[in-house]
Amino acid sequence: MIAVLDAPSNLGLRPPREGHEPGVRRLARALRGHDIVGRLRAEDAGRVDPPPYVFGPDHDTGYLNGPGLADYTERLAARVGEVLDRGEFPMVLGGDCGILLGPMLALRRRGAYGLAHLDGHDDYSPRRDPSAAAGRLTAGGSALGLVTGHGPAALTDVEGLRPYVAEEHVAHIGVQREPEDFELFDLDAFEASRVRRFPIEYIREHGAGAAAEGARAHLEAAPIEGYWIHLDADILDKSVMPAVDSPNPDGLSFEELASVLRTLVASPRAVGMHIAIYDPELDPDGTAGAALTDTVAAAFS
Repeated sequence: MIAVLDAPSNLGLRPPREGHEPGVRRLARALRGHDIVGRLRAEDAGRVDPPPYVFGPDHDTGYLNGPGLADYTERLAARVGEVLDRGEFPMVLGGDCGILLGPMLALRRRGAYGLAHLDGHDDYSPRRDPSAAAGRLTAGGSALGLVTGHGPAALTDVEGLRPYVAEEHVAHIGVQREPEDFELFDLDAFEASRVRRFPIEYIREHGAGAAAEGARAHLEAAPIEGYWIHLDADILDKSVMPAVDSPNPDGLSFEELASVLRTLVASPRAVGMHIAIYDPELDPDGTAGAALTDTVAAAFS
């Protein structure tokens, strides 16, 4: 049984403009408006509200909204844990990618679990000049790094459980490099990590289905009890998904994404999933949100 839980947090993103909160906080409401609960024949598991968004830097953690993120991670983890305890499959509607911390903490409390990370960015590579973003690093852009133990203890080491997922128990699908990435981030760190990688070049050569099968095989062979699925909508090409903060010039089609999700959720080792980064404010007619809902529903049909 799928249980849909709203996690409408935008704490892990910078303001798109001065004094304006990121619109991803409306993702859950938008997808519910497209009847994602009914389409998935799911139970409604309610909502975990985030603390207020703070526009200023947090120098203690180094992360924008750091204290709020720490609080929200533990509260979201508790609710995800309750769903798992009932033997249900949590479908968490975000939110920015920083919500990944909650489910992975929930799973780490239960044992060793893996992660299928579907994202147009690696969400791991550190900035080359951290001082340029002092107090304003973002959990949304660092989510994979944080859950694999890289970052302040307030976010990465709750209850001494760092890392929430081991790097070798992660399969990343869809990363694409843009010119500015090489200037801003130490991409060698991701390449040197133990994360199993299926970048866009692999997908273009072998197909999205092969990437999904490879990721699933990697995770099913790992000494873990199951795996979570992280879906960042920016894995999709900007021609079909412009409603994200960083549109992808060479992303997947909805058909390719459906193929990837279908393979991953069909595994008996898949234990839950979340959807992140789709911003309804950038999708005024709801077309992209409707197509995203269709794609997720198709993967579970």
